[in-house]
This record gives sequence, C-alpha cells and structure tokens, in this order.
Amino acid sequence: MGGRHAAGSVSERTASKKRRAAEGERAAPVRVPLITVAREWTRIGVTGFGGPPAHISLLRRLVVERERWMDARAFEDAVAACNLLPGPASSQLMILCAYRLAGWRGAVLGGVGFILPAVAMVLALSVLFLASGAPTWVRGASAGAGAAVAAVAVRTGLDLLRPSLRRGRADHRSRARAVAYLTAGALAAALIGPELVLVLLGCGVLEVLIRRGRRPLLSAQPGLLAALPSAGGFGALAWTSFKVGALTFGGGFVIIPLMQGDAVHTYNWMTGEQFLTAVALGQVTPGPVVATVAAVGYAAHGVAGSLFAAAVAFAPSFAFVLLAGGHFERLRGNPRARSFLDGAGPAANGAILGSSIPLAAALVDAWQAAVLAGAAVFLLVLRRGVVTTLLGAGVIGVGVALAGGPLP
Repeated sequence: MGGRHAAGSVSERTASKKRRAAEGERAAPVRVPLITVAREWTRIGVTGFGGPPAHISLLRRLVVERERWMDARAFEDAVAACNLLPGPASSQLMILCAYRLAGWRGAVLGGVGFILPAVAMVLALSVLFLASGAPTWVRGASAGAGAAVAAVAVRTGLDLLRPSLRRGRADHRSRARAVAYLTAGALAAALIGPELVLVLLGCGVLEVLIRRGRRPLLSAQPGLLAALPSAGGFGALAWTSFKVGALTFGGGFVIIPLMQGDAVHTYNWMTGEQFLTAVALGQVTPGPVVATVAAVGYAAHGVAGSLFAAAVAFAPSFAFVLLAGGHFERLRGNPRARSFLDGAGPAANGAILGSSIPLAAALVDAWQAAVLAGAAVFLLVLRRGVVTTLLGAGVIGVGVALAGGPLP
C-alpha cells in the first residue's frame, strides 16, 4: 500500500513537472524576425480600413489565431493596458506587440510600418484636395465627404457611449459622475475647442481625487494655454500635434475637437470646409485616424509641416512603449490609472459627440445639409460603414459640382 502511494506520488510529481514544463514552453516569449514584423505590420497599415476596431481585429488574427505568437490572454492584457494610456490606442497596441515579439527594433519597424502608409496617403490626398486651384470635381468630392463628417462624429460617440457609462463602479454616484464628465466634454468640444485638453485632464484628476476620498483642489484656468505658443509657426504646430498624440483619451476621433479650434480659429491654417475635408481624408484612408494630423500640418506649412506634425503626434506612442513596455500589465491593475480613465474616458466620448456641432456649423451650402441628413440615416439608422458613407457622400459632391451646383 505504501509502495502504491509512493508510486502514485512519483507519478503525480512527474505529471506536475510535465505540466509546468508545458506551461513554461507556452509562456516563453516568441522571437519574430524583424523582416517579418516590418512586412506584416505594414500590410495591416495598408489594408486596415475601418479605424481601431479593424486594426485590433487584423492584429489579433495575425499574432493570436494565425501565427500563435501570443496567447489570447496576453493579447487582451495588451489591449487593456493600451486603453489606459493617452494617445492612439491602436497605434500603441501595434508598437507594443511588435516590442514583445522583436524587441525595440521590432517596435520601431512595426510602428513605422503601420503608421507610415496612412501618413503618406493623407499627405498625397491633401496635396490634391486642399490645393487652392483644385479641379471642380475634386472640390465637389471634398465638399460632399466633408458634409458627412458630423454624422460620423455622432456615430462614433454613440458607439462608445454605453461602455463609457458602464466603466468603473456600478453605483449610482459613479454613473452620475460619468454623465457629468460626458456632459463637460461635450460642452467643451462645442464651445471652447483648443482648451478641451484641460477638461479631459481635469475630469481624470477629479475622479482620482474622489476615489481616494480627498477633497478636489482643482481650479480651472481657461487662460492656462495662453502661455503656450500663440504664433502660427512650427511651435504652435508642435503643440497641436502633441495634444493629439499624448493628451487624448477615448480613441482617435477625439482629436477632431482638439485640432479644429487650433487649425481653423486660432492659427487660421485652414478654413472650416478644408478641416472637414481633412477629417474625411483621415477616415477613408487605412491605418490610424490620428494620421489626419498630417493634413493639418500640410495646411500649416506644406509637406515639411505634414511630416513634422505626424512625427510629433506619434512620438509619444513610441516613447510610452520603448520606455515602459515591460511594465504595461501593471497599468491594468493600477487603481489610479483606472480611476483617471474613469473620469477622462467619458469626457473624451462626450467631446466626440460635442464635436459634431462645430463640424455641422462649418457647412455653408443647403445641399451639404441634405448630404449630412442622408449620412445620419445611413450611419445611425441603417448602420452602414463609415468609409462607404463618406465615399458615397463624395460621389454626390462630384455630381453636384459637375451639374454646376454651388461649392464652398
């Protein structure tokens, strides 16, 4: 009997060692060749139409389902960690996964491979669509696609609204604060534009202080940004681009209200109609939506401004991963980080909804209002795709232009 027990113990220890060995093999980091990372990440950057959901789906299909370079849990943790950071989450996820699979060189190659195609496409289209002497049909396509952008903002905001209100604790007070943050973000996007970043940061800090049981000691200072670059040079473009890349919470579309005030009203780099065109270009091209900043940079300072704005906007994403890539999982369990996002996240989603007001106000012709109404039906009622709707609106604009209709 004792022998059977001893034999059983030996067998159990052997099985346990095998299980631990198997788990160790599964947990061992996979090393992927740099050329493979460069090729696959660039492919996603070229084919990733549809914004962050499409980017995340394509990356998961590659690294989890097809190649099995990462397990599903590790990928989910990476998604959660990137969502707790400011800036474009899908770009950060691309850089982080490349970092995990091929080190810092892989992070640079993968990130550039994913981002560069979108920036190049937006720049090329900006040269065509933002030129003062553009052909009539180009101006019509620009006016048509731009007219639908406000509906895209509403669709994006509503898609994010429910998870935003459910974020964090489920008690009534937390939900009431989430509604208050969302309202603050919407009003800020509609009314104050360039200083929206103060509201986003303020809502995040306020939630952290409330969760810690301290009395909030925040005092909003609307004139705080006045000390920042006020001239229309590269310093101002750097600040605008930095806000887009390092101070946004809630997804790529929240960059719209942050950029519109600076680009159209403060520095007069472009007209409201041109800004609508820039947003549409960022939506119809693959890759990260933040590439829209390249169009703003082009309007401000030509090709050099476009490349400069893109570099400044995406630099924080690389910095976050390269400096702290090995500690990203800790963010998911960090109560302060989660509390901050519980405040800043709803405010950012409210800002997306609020941005639809100045976007719609920029329309100048009656037929554009009709296009906006039709786009709202397609996006909000029929639930059609954003890219399809924008392309359809552009085709309508071409028809209006060729028929001799009024153009902005």
